[in-house]
Amino acid sequence: MTLELGGRGSDSVNGRADDPAIVWSGRTLTYADLDEAVEQWPHLPVHGARSHDASALELPEALICVFAAARQGSAVRVEDPATRPERPTHTDPDAFLLVATSGSTGRPKPLERTAASWVDSFPEFTEITDIRPTDSVLITGPLHATMHLFAAVHALWLGACVTDDAAQATAVHAVPSVLRDVLRRMPHARVAVAAGSGLDDAAAQRISAQHIRLVEYYGSAELSLVAARVVGEHASLRLLRDVEARTEDGLLSVRSPYSALGATGWCSVGDLADLSGRELLVHGRGDAAINVGGTTVVAEDVERILTALDGVRAAAAIGSPHAVLGQTVSAVIELDGSRDLDLVRADARAVMTKEALPRRWTVVQQLPRTASGKIARKALL
Repeated sequence: MTLELGGRGSDSVNGRADDPAIVWSGRTLTYADLDEAVEQWPHLPVHGARSHDASALELPEALICVFAAARQGSAVRVEDPATRPERPTHTDPDAFLLVATSGSTGRPKPLERTAASWVDSFPEFTEITDIRPTDSVLITGPLHATMHLFAAVHALWLGACVTDDAAQATAVHAVPSVLRDVLRRMPHARVAVAAGSGLDDAAAQRISAQHIRLVEYYGSAELSLVAARVVGEHASLRLLRDVEARTEDGLLSVRSPYSALGATGWCSVGDLADLSGRELLVHGRGDAAINVGGTTVVAEDVERILTALDGVRAAAAIGSPHAVLGQTVSAVIELDGSRDLDLVRADARAVMTKEALPRRWTVVQQLPRTASGKIARKALL
């Protein structure tokens, strides 16, 4: 399967060539416009750059560059211009996308992946999400965050519209903290896809109650899609059909055809998880685990509980040194103004174990985040 535009061709079904492919900052490109722009994108010089670079381009031009690279059989860089990772001198000849990890726990690491490592998962992803060619898909972050690049490339492969207009969008990909806010501005929302971190049950119930198809998936820049679920239809994440997983001492390893180059065989990104058959419960990064007197407390579990409390807009949990217990949990939270910290702390005491209950609380206006919306733990520490 190759990476091509879903709406390509003037004689395609339902006049797709005239349908909008990208609506961005008031500018509209039809599929015919997009196809022409992809065809006219300059080729790499015979002696010169080894890859196209879409990193500093506006979204429409960046996506044109990505699809042009695919059509030309070239590689394309989509990185954060402010924190470019150091890359090896030689690029794998099979590499198409040159991207990087999010850098939420350190400096971003360079990754290379083939077109097939994404495109081959698109049919199953389409089946799970029910995103359709008639949808307008809202992109909620920069393309160098791979979940947003995946969302945009999938939409154009399918023949849907990529947009920044929440008022007209019918589908959206976002991390949970962004999703909760953006859905308020999406009167026509039909599908919501949450990724990047766990979605708390209270938020999931509120979204599902709006008759929105809510899909949660687990993956990473290194592994791409690993498991997904439709909230309300499945209680647990389920591995994709061609993905295998195993755990050892709670640490998740995955073997997948969708992995980045160099991540062949069994690969781990350091996440803790429970696995039952093909059902997966992900607790979070092992390096975000907090050892409280011999009890392992996973930061993401604490954050899901805190974020579900009334009055809390967002929360982060980190470990603080303790002379006796080794570590204790500290919470850094954003309040929404509806309740004060004392009430939030009282609610937390009622639902959390003593090990997981934060001993130190800090209220901030805004938590530090990566470009994809994940909590930037290194900045917090």
